[in-house]
Amino acid sequence: MVDQLPNLGREEEMLKEMGVASIDALFADVPESVRMVGDLPLPDAQSEEELLADAKRLLGANLALGGQPSFLGAGLYRNFVPSCVFQLVTRGEFLTSYTPYQPEVSQGMLQAMWEFQSLISELIAMPITNLSLYDGSTAAAEALTCAVRVHNRKAEQKDTVYISELTPPDRVSVIHNYCQGAGISVETLRHDENGCINLEDVQRARGSCAVYVEQPNPLGIIDGGYPSLKEIIGETTALIVGVQPVSLGLLEAPGNYGADIVIGEGQPLGSPITGGGPLYGIFGCTQPYLRLMPGRIVGRSIDVDGKEAYCLTLSTREQHIRRHRATSNICTNETLIALMGAMHMSLLGPEGLEQLAVRNMAACTQLKRQLAGVEGVTLPYHGQSHFNEFVVELPASTSACLAYLEANGVVGGFDVSNWYAEKSNQMLVTVTDQTSQRDLDRLVECLNAWTKEVSA
Repeated sequence: MVDQLPNLGREEEMLKEMGVASIDALFADVPESVRMVGDLPLPDAQSEEELLADAKRLLGANLALGGQPSFLGAGLYRNFVPSCVFQLVTRGEFLTSYTPYQPEVSQGMLQAMWEFQSLISELIAMPITNLSLYDGSTAAAEALTCAVRVHNRKAEQKDTVYISELTPPDRVSVIHNYCQGAGISVETLRHDENGCINLEDVQRARGSCAVYVEQPNPLGIIDGGYPSLKEIIGETTALIVGVQPVSLGLLEAPGNYGADIVIGEGQPLGSPITGGGPLYGIFGCTQPYLRLMPGRIVGRSIDVDGKEAYCLTLSTREQHIRRHRATSNICTNETLIALMGAMHMSLLGPEGLEQLAVRNMAACTQLKRQLAGVEGVTLPYHGQSHFNEFVVELPASTSACLAYLEANGVVGGFDVSNWYAEKSNQMLVTVTDQTSQRDLDRLVECLNAWTKEVSA
């Protein structure tokens, strides 16, 4: 090619080979609104010392998450993780591991993975769990497509799934991305004014491939109607329940009230909140879904010498078999982060997990009690039970309230209008075991002052 085009520069040579007239034409499909115009605003070259000084200056502008009271949750939660988790997970055999394709040299890692599966299986009351997925949203989408693979031949509403109308838009987006290419129709189920699912509306989902709900739901409500869902939708429709894993230290595991697939965001167990990630998704199911579930599974067996042996089993990832027969395009998992969760659960034990859940719920109950005395602030779902977050109705816009709180050294809750545009005066307030009584008092103090300003 170089011999044929001796007078052209490399850029022109490549453009000619692609049949494109110019660089602008090459990137014509990129919307102008997101293009970088002109040169990148980069500083001049720096020495290593200058780079380190700049890095320290930039990092010094960050505020540590525990540096001030924070009531922001809505999917990611800050619980105390024992220090030894971070020490153990940085051991070379964990930190540098990827996929243990050679079981004869990977028994330790495989056993650790198997222990994670066993712990999650016990937590969610599911007989089968995989080794994790990317996050809770991909786990939800994979659960729905898995249910369609299992049920679409028998379903009256073929290739149709139903999800709670409260499912957060970011998760709905992932679900639609997975479902649209597969020709799966996604319908929504209504909730009543009390924030709980409308059981009469659930009747529409009978005969479909799947129903997806979350417990607690995105408004923080522990929905007492969920144990009735399986009876309503029938055996040929999969009941998929998304969980906040720490809540299962107190709440009934979904496997005990008829769930066929249980998913969740595993981050609250083992992983700190680090800019929104990394995360890992929980996925467990019953026997009928085993052969068509996504992700890796580690199995325990006995070798020819009668010793325990571990290996990847029942693998249906696209790298392992013919691509057109793969159940998923999940190309990896979050093994290191999942092992942090396993270590956290192992260190807590059943009683420790229960105590962690109690601390979360106790802080939530105390904050509800204190906010009930703030004039102008109401709890629209005060009659419902909550685990560690709940919605408050404010006398003015949530954005104005959050700005006031920030100016006074408090990270407020989540602006619910980011999910549901009509709820511009609602804020989702979250507490965890890391929320102190001083933090609660500070929030109440600031809200009292703000509501007085608003009403003046």
